[in-house]
Amino acid sequence: MEWINHIAEDYAQQFSSPLDEILQELETDTRAQHPQAHMLSGSLQGQLLQMISQLVQPKYILEIGTFTGFSALCLAKGLQEEGQLHTIEIRSEDARKAQFYFEKAGLQNKIKMHVGDARSIIPELDFKWDMVFIDADKTGYIDYYELTLPRLKQGGLIIADNVLFHGQVLESSISGKSAKAIHAFNEHVSADLRSSQVMLTVRDGLLFIKKL
Repeated sequence: MEWINHIAEDYAQQFSSPLDEILQELETDTRAQHPQAHMLSGSLQGQLLQMISQLVQPKYILEIGTFTGFSALCLAKGLQEEGQLHTIEIRSEDARKAQFYFEKAGLQNKIKMHVGDARSIIPELDFKWDMVFIDADKTGYIDYYELTLPRLKQGGLIIADNVLFHGQVLESSISGKSAKAIHAFNEHVSADLRSSQVMLTVRDGLLFIKKL
């Protein structure tokens, strides 16, 4: 299923503020060099994440799934002066690429990289999160949600990416492990009385979850 309307996205991008030079370089580099470049958040979604973070002005952000660091750099734009973003990536090569750009942006003291399994790392991070961004293995989304919600401040925000999973969750018979996992996650959050939600059809779908 061709889910993203690229004509509409290009038009929206035309009337959105441009990325800074380092984000533009990172996006170009990832698209040119990475075999899974489709996993990049992309300019328009990055600008949305940046604006949301600037509106929330979080002190502590947790990102699950760094990839090459694009979304982390966008989210870090809204951090308080003494704030920190902690990001977790299981692939060491992607983590090295991200760290290179964190340092190039001069944000190595504000963005803390953790390499390994998020299920093991999250319990070790003793912070009260203002924002959480989930963009990792789809079969782990429910686990990541349950691990982070208790440590999210009241009124805090979780953003989950790829909640439409290439449109596969819209099919009458959902097939594929990841699509089934995402649909289960969407149902799980929708039934949770601890939070309220709104799903946006930006790119591959973003679910905004507010802790009540």
